[in-house]
Amino acid sequence: MFKDRPSVALIAGLVVTGLCALASFSFDVLNGDPVYFFIALALALAPVPVLLAAVLALDRMEPEPRSNLIFAFAWGAGVAVLIAGLVNSFNLVYIENTVQLGYDSSRNIAATFGAPVVEETMKGLVLLGLLRFKRAELDGPTDGIIYASMVGLGFAMSENVSYYVAALDDMGAQGLAVTVVLRGILSPFAHPLFTSMIGVAVAYAAQRQGRGRVVVIAAGWIGAMLLHGIWNGFASYVGIGGLAVAYVLLMIVLFVLIGIVFRDRKRIVALIQTYLPAYQATGLVGPHDVAMLSSLPGRRQARQWARTNGGRAGLRAMNDYQLAATELGLLHERARRHMIGERTFNEEQHALLECMAGARAHFPVPAGQAPPAAQGYAPP
Repeated sequence: MFKDRPSVALIAGLVVTGLCALASFSFDVLNGDPVYFFIALALALAPVPVLLAAVLALDRMEPEPRSNLIFAFAWGAGVAVLIAGLVNSFNLVYIENTVQLGYDSSRNIAATFGAPVVEETMKGLVLLGLLRFKRAELDGPTDGIIYASMVGLGFAMSENVSYYVAALDDMGAQGLAVTVVLRGILSPFAHPLFTSMIGVAVAYAAQRQGRGRVVVIAAGWIGAMLLHGIWNGFASYVGIGGLAVAYVLLMIVLFVLIGIVFRDRKRIVALIQTYLPAYQATGLVGPHDVAMLSSLPGRRQARQWARTNGGRAGLRAMNDYQLAATELGLLHERARRHMIGERTFNEEQHALLECMAGARAHFPVPAGQAPPAAQGYAPP
């Protein structure tokens, strides 16, 4: 069965990101009334479960390990937002003192040209880390979008606390309401969309060999910074009209990314239908299994059947079977692209088949199907 036990490195990483988040929040407390901070924190946290559910709804075909998702979110909420906040503050002070501009002009320059570079770089580092240390988890553009969205949501949540505290401190309840509408309701996916440019590029690079991968990643990085800079620049210099234009641009990017996710889902289905029928001789895969694995409604119906007849243990077995079978199809694609050697392929193939066998052994067997099951026939 698949286990997602936290490693020592993960625990240490979460401790570091947690300390960075606390440091970032301490600046918010010191910069405003403590009561304002807790109001801002509650408002920033409120939409997070809904936003996370929306992102994870795209990740149903081949769900990513929870530990990786948690770390990506924590990195955005802690390390990325703290370092970016400090660098952005130094940039603002430098522009004010060096160029001798007023605070508003300096802030607009820093927000348009400095913040996108700093913030996208800090968020993108966790994606580079996944490419370096968890490359096998980046099976396609969907994975890159999911991880980028997680780090972006974490970053936006912590950043919103600072914005909400400042709005309360400067303009009171009315200013807070406007800021919450603009940042928490109208543009909650802005940061995930920016960083998804890097996520798609990194996922593409994970499936390829050669120096061209660096060019692709650089292009994605520049795309993220440009999109971020356009959003900030239009909001800073053009006002509401510019913000509306930038919002339309973000919506176009959102629909393009959703299209990429659905196309990637079709790719995974094609891999399942291509490679899994060859395993029918093992008794672990049948025609009905391939049909079930090829559609999200079929997978959901199978999980409902498993839970109805086998409780939580049956549901866990079906989840393990579906994930292992999907990973088996993706393993064949990595081998076809020469991303892994024959020895690695054989080892991972054996492990996945063992997992599928173990999962099928724990499938529930309703009373009416007990006699054929006793003869070695798997329940439909």
